[in-house]
Amino acid sequence: MSTDRTTTIPPSPPPPDRPSARALPRLAGRAPAPPTPRDALHSISGATAVMLALTAIGAVIHEPVLIPPLAASAAIVHSVPNLPLAQPRSVIAGHLICAAVGYGTLAALGSAPWAAALAAGLGLALMTMARTPHSPACATAVVIVLRTPDPRTFVPLLAGSAVLLVLAGCALSRARSASSRYPVYWW
Repeated sequence: MSTDRTTTIPPSPPPPDRPSARALPRLAGRAPAPPTPRDALHSISGATAVMLALTAIGAVIHEPVLIPPLAASAAIVHSVPNLPLAQPRSVIAGHLICAAVGYGTLAALGSAPWAAALAAGLGLALMTMARTPHSPACATAVVIVLRTPDPRTFVPLLAGSAVLLVLAGCALSRARSASSRYPVYWW
């Protein structure tokens, strides 16, 4: 009996891929390309001009509490004008819905941080059901509950400012032929 057995060594498995090599493509994401400097300047200048006008109006009539929610709205309208939440229907109706929710919450629950948070959530729910999503409008409800502005001046100023913001978005999109047209739809 011979003990000459040949043992074969199985081939070694290939080295595992480096985890970072596999993860990097997934981490890169599918985000759109950054805007050109010219497009970025166009968006920034439009949003800034609208905010300067709204700030001046708010200072003249002593109602500066509109600035935070409308600043966010201006940023959306001028930087991502194709999104549904940037369309006139969402901007104008969203702010008015949240103003109604804010005043209703203020009347029912008073001015408290928890009531402001509840008003923002209720406003978001109503905007969603009305197909007018506009997240910056939630800040309108919060401002109303926490700052208790007089509705006789605040609501007309809010409505006029939202319309002004939309009209400025329209004008600025037409001022530059290469930019995307705003709005995609009105109502």
